[in-house]
Formats: sequence, structure tokens, C-alpha cells
Amino acid sequence: MTRRPHNRVALLLGAVIVAAALALPFLGFAPNRLLSGKGIPLSAVAGGGWNGVALLPFAALLAVPFLRVGRVVNALYAGAGVLSAAGLVWLAGQHAALLAATAAPAARTSFGAGFWVMEAAALLAVLDGVRRLGLGPVGRIAVGALAAALIGGQLATGHLDQLSIMKEYANQRDVFAAAVLRHAALVAAALVPTLLIGVPLGVSAQRSPAVGRLVFPVLNVVQTIPSIALFGLLLAPLSALGVGGVGPVPAVIALTLYSLLPIARNCAAGLAGVPEPVREAARGMGMTPRQVFWRVEVPLALPVLLSGLRITLVQAVGLAAVAALIGAGGLGAIMFQGLFANALDLVLLGAVPVILLAVAADAVLKLASALALSRVGRPVA
Repeated sequence: MTRRPHNRVALLLGAVIVAAALALPFLGFAPNRLLSGKGIPLSAVAGGGWNGVALLPFAALLAVPFLRVGRVVNALYAGAGVLSAAGLVWLAGQHAALLAATAAPAARTSFGAGFWVMEAAALLAVLDGVRRLGLGPVGRIAVGALAAALIGGQLATGHLDQLSIMKEYANQRDVFAAAVLRHAALVAAALVPTLLIGVPLGVSAQRSPAVGRLVFPVLNVVQTIPSIALFGLLLAPLSALGVGGVGPVPAVIALTLYSLLPIARNCAAGLAGVPEPVREAARGMGMTPRQVFWRVEVPLALPVLLSGLRITLVQAVGLAAVAALIGAGGLGAIMFQGLFANALDLVLLGAVPVILLAVAADAVLKLASALALSRVGRPVA
């Protein structure tokens, strides 16, 4: 009798992993950064010495679909995903060092399509396993921190130095840190006016339906404008006001305009979700309208507002990369430099930190939302 899978998601991920391992190149090796080079299959990378040990966690991932679902199996599922993700990176660094020993200094070893597909599948297995375990934000952050530590340790020890992306980092070392700081500064500079404008708009929209009918359609229209088009639309009015149409100022203005909708809408939704009997009870205790707002409504609406802030922050981190096209700098400048030079690993050097910043911002604000939620004891809208 055929045994039916207990975890169909794990079964699908396992099939993707096997297909990628067999059909796609795990690494790419080229004589220099501009040429595509040739693909290297996973069998060639994992065939020597102890390299195959790094693939053992994948055996657990492939077995999970046929094991009866429970906390132990789900913990095995998430743990195998973490070790698989770290093991793939270790294998890539190990083989890159082996190739570098006999290759010219200009040669490049890059992650191949197989690596990215398998790495994505392993990380999705971690997310699915964590979800099935029912871990809260603290537990999820702990699992993420473990994965980051296993990969970050390889970076710190120099194990990955011969990979092309790390060679690009070595070439861009002087500007990389400044680009990260500029990127974070753009997001922070947009976040301040977003809160100063968006929160009052949300409060006004909740207090007066007429304001909401006016404000939200306008903000919805702004959201539909492509980012490049919005940067272009800002050139003329900013020039007329004596402000340059390129640089960080128009970037911050555009990011602020994009960020207003989730903040204002979630602020209004959070306040609207406060039960009216709670307000009446506060007024019955002799609280003034100001006291009712700050001591009752704001604490109860805070989880929803933080959810909107999370959406805003993640969105702003991504859009700030596009702002490099108008001279705002940041990690987007490295990405576009790589695009113009046809250097994929230079593009990744800018793109990967953007992804990590967005993931970190999402995790921190999810934790803050959970803490706020635990204080009010009601679900986030």
C-alpha cells in the first residue's frame, strides 16, 4: 500500500529541490566578471571528501512529507531547513576556494540557478516548519538568528571570500558601508514626515467620514503611480520651488508620499476598532476627550498602527533602492552600477542587503506588534 504524504508543502519543496539539483547548475565559473562562463552541477561540487555531508539535512527534508505530523517532526523540518540553507552556502564557498587555487585572479565563481532555487526551497521549509510549530515572534526571530549566525560565521571566517559576490564586496569595500548608511538614512528621513502627516490624517479620517472619503482616494491614486514616474513628476514642481529635482530631497518626498496610505489607513482602522463601550466607560470615569484618546484609544489601536508601520517600512526599504536613479545614492547605486556593467554579482551585492534590511525591519516590527497585542489582548486587524 502506498504511503500518502502527511505534509504536501514539504513534498512540493522536496520535489523542487531534487529537480533543481539534477537539472540546474549549482555554480557558475567564468574567466572574468563580464563573461557568463560554464555551469557546475551539484554532483561535481559535492563529490569530494566531506562535502557530501553538507547535503545530509536535505535527506531529512525529503523524508518529512512521509513522517506523521507532530512537534518533533515539525522541529526536524525547520531545523533541517536551516542546516540545508547554511550547508549550501558552505558547499559553494568550499568549491569556490578549490577553483581559485588553480584559476587566474580575475576568474569568478558565482551562485548558479540551482543554488538559488535550492536555497529558496530550504528557507521556505524553515518558514513552513516554524509556522507549523506555532512559534511566536520571539521564537521566529530566534530561528532566523540561528540561520543568520550559521551563514554569517562563514562570512566572518573568510570561508566565502573566493565567491564572486565577496570579490565584488572587496572591490566596493570603501563605498559599501556608506551606501548602507545612506539607504537607511533615506528610509528614516521619509519615516519621520510620514508619521507626522499620516497619523493626523488617519485620526481625522476616523473622526470624520467626510475626511476619509477625501483623503483615502487621493492616497490610493498616489500608490498606483509607478515610482520612476513619480520621481519624474516631482522634477518640475521642485525645480520651481528652487529645490533640485535630483538627489535625496525628491527621493524622501516620493518615499513619504508612498508611505502615507498604509499609515493613515491603519491608524484610522485601529481607532475605529476600539469598542465604543470602552470609550463610554472611560468617559464615565471622568476622563477628558484628550485623556480618552491617549490613555484608551491609542494603546488599543497601537497593534494595528504598528502593522501599518511595518508595511510602510518594508515598502520604503525597497523603493529607496529605485531612488538611486535620481542620484539619491544608497544600495540602489551599487545595484544599478552592476546592471550597467553587466556584472550580476555586483547587482546582488546591492540587492541582498536591501532584502536583509527589509526582513530585519519586518521581524522587529512584528515583535513590537506582538508585544503591543499582548498588552491589549485582541487580534491585529
